[in-house]
Amino acid sequence: MRNGRRFLKLASVLLCLLCASCYNESASGIGSSSKGEGSPDHEASAAYKDTVTLHIGFQIPDSKLPPGDSNDNNPVSRYLEGRTNIHVVNTWEAKGEDAFKQKVDLAIASNDLPDAVVVDRNQLKKLVSSGMILDLTQTYAAYASELVRSIYDSTKGSALQDASFDGKLYGLPNVALDADSSTLLWVRQDWLEKLKLPAPRTMEDVERIAQAFISQDPGGRGNNATVGLTGFKGIVYGQKPLFNGFDVIFNAYNAYPKNWIRDSSGRIVYGSITPENKQALSKLADWYKRGWIDPNFALYNESEQPIIENKTGLFFGPWWMPYYPLNFAVENDTKAEWRAYPVPLNSEGVYVTHIAPTTDRYLVVRKGYDHPEAVMKLVNEFTSLERNRTPDTPDVNKLSEYVAKSGSQLRNFYPFDLLLDYSNAVEKRYFNVASALKGDIDSSKLDPDARNIYKQTVEEMDNPKKNMENWKAAAANQYGASVLATARIQKVYSVFYGSTPTMETKWQELQKLENEAFLKIIIGDQPVSSFDDFVVKWKELGGEQITEEVREAVSHH
Repeated sequence: MRNGRRFLKLASVLLCLLCASCYNESASGIGSSSKGEGSPDHEASAAYKDTVTLHIGFQIPDSKLPPGDSNDNNPVSRYLEGRTNIHVVNTWEAKGEDAFKQKVDLAIASNDLPDAVVVDRNQLKKLVSSGMILDLTQTYAAYASELVRSIYDSTKGSALQDASFDGKLYGLPNVALDADSSTLLWVRQDWLEKLKLPAPRTMEDVERIAQAFISQDPGGRGNNATVGLTGFKGIVYGQKPLFNGFDVIFNAYNAYPKNWIRDSSGRIVYGSITPENKQALSKLADWYKRGWIDPNFALYNESEQPIIENKTGLFFGPWWMPYYPLNFAVENDTKAEWRAYPVPLNSEGVYVTHIAPTTDRYLVVRKGYDHPEAVMKLVNEFTSLERNRTPDTPDVNKLSEYVAKSGSQLRNFYPFDLLLDYSNAVEKRYFNVASALKGDIDSSKLDPDARNIYKQTVEEMDNPKKNMENWKAAAANQYGASVLATARIQKVYSVFYGSTPTMETKWQELQKLENEAFLKIIIGDQPVSSFDDFVVKWKELGGEQITEEVREAVSHH
């Protein structure tokens, strides 16, 4: 999944376009707010009189820099240093998530941390238990900007709590968008209307649509070229989904694979081994046998291929699918009209979805570093820039020009991979843009992110599918975000994220066992009854011990 054109495109989408609140590369500038010396944000944004040096670990992006620049000396780093008088030096660099994680692990093991670095959940726990990082409670209280505080507040305290131990804040967490957790059913609406089929709601509706699309060939491909639901061989994502996962099918049966949940008795269990999974597996196996699931879904190196090639008219994916892969599908067939539905509903008529953790990365500061507030100041600055809250200045306009010329995103060269946005940002922006489109509010009163979406939506309405950047933003907001903002949704949260001692040695083997078991059942290589054998083996190979460790960890958190 992390290779070739697909990975590069996904990296761009997930880092740049996902939340429809990305940095605006237009000539209109980056923001419109300002700060005075008397404002509460003055300390948070005030530059040092004397230069402060900060050594960090840096994850190298795919983006290329102008000749003569480096990862710690480029248009973004120079702008941030000009604003703060903080000189950032990359102590070490690593390209890719795995290599970066290994570098951090080595730094922890050798007790040789840079002044500041982004770590994952397990690394944070190790650093706290070993006393290697600073308590940032007072630093946050004194130096966090109003914008940063308001973003953390949008999580109702869960983000900061997740980075706290014994009431002390040991890291600045990222904030995940709730909307990114849900999987919707995307359907070719033009095909649906051509065949006079009603909008889907239930499992049975999905079956009827799949059968109709395959047998009646509304796209006119001929030669039985149209397939039903597409899928991916991992079956479910468990946390933040991409395209073609079947998570929502399991959720509709009250099954939550790859999540730690509480069963009906209140005991913590691993979601992939509960009896409810058998119902979902039985349903998917039946669909596959009947040809309602693409018979080749497990063979694709890039599971989005049949979507891009318009071989299918329905698939599961998050709200942001118009950014990718639907942008290419529509480019290939401009008659295509895709719509998203919160489907299938469960037996009570409710759309059920698991929710990813509020945060999964933490910015920590080495114990002994004299200026922890410098880290906070940098976060304030690039969050303001990212969220379009920085006032227009010649320096900011230069950054806009750099983005337009290079095609690179500013975020690629922030010192830390720690993007912050409101947890309900996607839904909130949908309502605000919708109100502006109806004339209920003046578009000039929208926040900068919503104003960008509004502008692109208006341009798309005036010239449909003439500018794919406009189409992507408008379609994702109008057809994806709108569903999440208006549907009746039951959200299910995992009770545990992270790792345990036995997971470190056994989890990879157990995940392989699980993935193979689910896939074999669905494609008919094993009967549904083999799920029981999988559960027994999962427990024997370390799952039982891991479950006890998870229960113990939750009871002490």
